[in-house]
Amino acid sequence: MSRVDHGVPFFVVKCHSPNRRIALTVTLLCALTACNKLGLGGNDPSPTAPSGPPPSASVASMVYSAIGASDANGVGSSVPCLPFAACGNGMGYVPVTVRQLSAQGFKITLRNLGLPTAVIGRDFQDLGRQYGRTIEGNFIEDEMPFVLQDSTIVTIFAGINEINTITAALGGGAGGNDRNAYIDNQVGAFGADYTTLINGIRSRAAGTRFVVLNVPNAAGMPFLANASIAQRQAAQRAAVLMTTRVINPLASPLVTVVDVMCDSRSYQRSNYSSDGLHPNDAGYANIAAEIVRGITTVAAYPTPKGSCAPMTLVP
Repeated sequence: MSRVDHGVPFFVVKCHSPNRRIALTVTLLCALTACNKLGLGGNDPSPTAPSGPPPSASVASMVYSAIGASDANGVGSSVPCLPFAACGNGMGYVPVTVRQLSAQGFKITLRNLGLPTAVIGRDFQDLGRQYGRTIEGNFIEDEMPFVLQDSTIVTIFAGINEINTITAALGGGAGGNDRNAYIDNQVGAFGADYTTLINGIRSRAAGTRFVVLNVPNAAGMPFLANASIAQRQAAQRAAVLMTTRVINPLASPLVTVVDVMCDSRSYQRSNYSSDGLHPNDAGYANIAAEIVRGITTVAAYPTPKGSCAPMTLVP
């Protein structure tokens, strides 16, 4: 009952020559095995108002555009998906969400715009590259323009790649003697990019509702278990501020926020793949179930918490 849209070329990221396309393909395939860099001495794991909620599942068709990075491709799952490829049997949260909605009677049109290594905006892309990270795209330039114009649902998951970019910059000397001020400024930039992204999607797809995920506390995720205390403190500060200042305040009848920050499952090693960064099948299934609930329950879905224990994992 679902179909995957094939209208986006594989080389959505600005590829101006065959060699560039080949290089990007190799980079993205590398990203599927967690090729990336962190900082601060850590390890290297690799306004037009939208319409209201969809009608009842018995009659509803849904047009779904997914904005994300490697998570949208299911990296770390048993069946990851290449960018922009049909992947009905994928085990990442996007295809699992589609299958669960289809099982409830929805007819789904999907465009999965997930791009491994991507960050939210050009500023974070440039910053990451400056400090040695592999970042081959960003949501605003390389995903937003390809959101289906008749989308009724758009999901967004941003934050972890941006946090790793911030800590890489700190590890390279950015921020000087006031790292907290540097982190706060970068969170401000993240907020500005998020506003640009939301407004851009609304101008392109006026009838859409959003289901967005806030940011888990990266300091409590397995990939940073052996990182320095300085890196974990920086990651925690960035994640908590992105969640509480940028994403949680978006919650409204037209924007559902999935609270992964305060969900204890976000910190259980059993929900992650071997790299400790990407979820495994169980982790993606948890995310998909929350997205489905956010899409189908609307007003009954709980608002994100203002505070919780996972916000203070690192002293």
